[in-house]
Amino acid sequence: MTADRDAQRRSVVLVTCCLAVFMAGLDTTIVNVALPSIQGALHASVSGLQWTIDAYTLVIACLLMLSGSLADRFGRRRVFQIGLGTFSLGSLACSLAPSLGWLIAFRGLQAVGGSMLNPVAMSIIANTFTDKAGRAKAIGMWGSVAGLSLASGPVLGGLLVSGIGWRSIFWINIPVGLIAIALTQRFVPESRAEQPRRLDPPGQLAVIALLGCLTAGIIEGPRSGWGSAPIVALFAVAVLAAIVLVVLESRRREPLVDMRYFRSAPFSGAALIGVVALATLGGFLFLNTLYLQDIRGYSALQAGLLTIPMAAMLGVLSTVSGRLVASRGPRLSLVMSGLLIAVGAILLIGLSAHTAVWYLILAYLVYGAGAGLVSAPITNTALSGMPRDQAGVAGAIASTFRQTGAAVGVAVTGAIIAGSSAGFVHASHAAWAVVAGCGVMVVLLGMVSTGRWALATAKRNGARLATHMSTAPGSPITTQSATPPDTASRAWTAMHESVTGQDRRRALHAALDLGPDRRLRNPGLPIRQA
Repeated sequence: MTADRDAQRRSVVLVTCCLAVFMAGLDTTIVNVALPSIQGALHASVSGLQWTIDAYTLVIACLLMLSGSLADRFGRRRVFQIGLGTFSLGSLACSLAPSLGWLIAFRGLQAVGGSMLNPVAMSIIANTFTDKAGRAKAIGMWGSVAGLSLASGPVLGGLLVSGIGWRSIFWINIPVGLIAIALTQRFVPESRAEQPRRLDPPGQLAVIALLGCLTAGIIEGPRSGWGSAPIVALFAVAVLAAIVLVVLESRRREPLVDMRYFRSAPFSGAALIGVVALATLGGFLFLNTLYLQDIRGYSALQAGLLTIPMAAMLGVLSTVSGRLVASRGPRLSLVMSGLLIAVGAILLIGLSAHTAVWYLILAYLVYGAGAGLVSAPITNTALSGMPRDQAGVAGAIASTFRQTGAAVGVAVTGAIIAGSSAGFVHASHAAWAVVAGCGVMVVLLGMVSTGRWALATAKRNGARLATHMSTAPGSPITTQSATPPDTASRAWTAMHESVTGQDRRRALHAALDLGPDRRLRNPGLPIRQA
């Protein structure tokens, strides 16, 4: 009975985390279908529409890593609940926004709460499902729900905008947020990292300056002129911030962005794939919404219904991808994803105002399949070899790159449209070509980051990270321990490579000289209990 209750509790925890992730992901895409209505009601320009989308994704990207660190330090359940409450409050404020400026500001408030949901939910899942098989299935489910939330946005948004109005797209978050808060309080146990990182204000400011200036420069470039002083200054600050970030974080003992993670080719590859893959999704939704409603004259409901094939393929293939990664590894999913994204975008390069609907549906099906396949392998690759105690930070870094990609995708495709005098249809051809190029990049990065050389770098980096953990002052295994550092490295490597939770525990016990009763055979080893 105890085992059954524990399994039920873990299932409720997973459902709660998936609810939060669905809510946060939904708002990344649901606003797209309401853009023409918002443009008419609040008299927004193209750049104003871009900021309506990117105010959300950009703030999330800037704060994800900080939120992961705060959760590891002050408690994951506490930060998770604060995020849910802030997100719900921001949603209510968005629905009441009197002008475009206030809407953009409230979208930022929404994002402050949203930044506390995805990485903390991943960390809660990683600490709740400790056996490898259960953890892989749970993360696969998390990735599937994340993909489904992105796909559901245009469809659900179309129904709400056509039936009630654009403000209603924010109302649905409020009851879902309250339910998630109650479930978290009842079922999610509090947890913290044993050795949480110190807060890193300089690193956080560098991240904000880098992402904020880069996005602002891309969005405002067509209107102000690419060679104008403000735009040049924005890009210069972004470059300077990137340099400062690398230099600062490489020297800090406990950085916000641990540059050592990027010594692992799979982790670096997953980060870059997250950028280019989510850039295609952000660009696709932005371009497709304006095309269907402004060029074809469809209503929000009709536009949402027409994207159902894309949404369905994205949702189905997200689930298939999780299972495929669990059985075959991430490489196949990544290569297939990139190919399908590229082909789907190529089909859309020649769009006109009279393109046949069947042709649009075919392109949507192909693109949706590619977009659905990519989420699970990114998550799986990003967390491979990472110590479970720092799952919040590693997950936040991976999510930051995905959110950055979504923001950049909207900024770049919107800049192409805004900077062209030939009209939307002609300008969109170049934008779709950029999306196709990103699909090709997913293929190349997927092959490189999952090859033998890449896996070897991940193994070496995992050993280095484990050794650092074992030798850090105050860690469970210190330099004064009779157990040498490489023993701890072997323990972590065995834990992550074992097929079953039982094999993992046996490997850890053997590496640390533990008996079957989990007591030290050598009681002189100063290993602190968690």
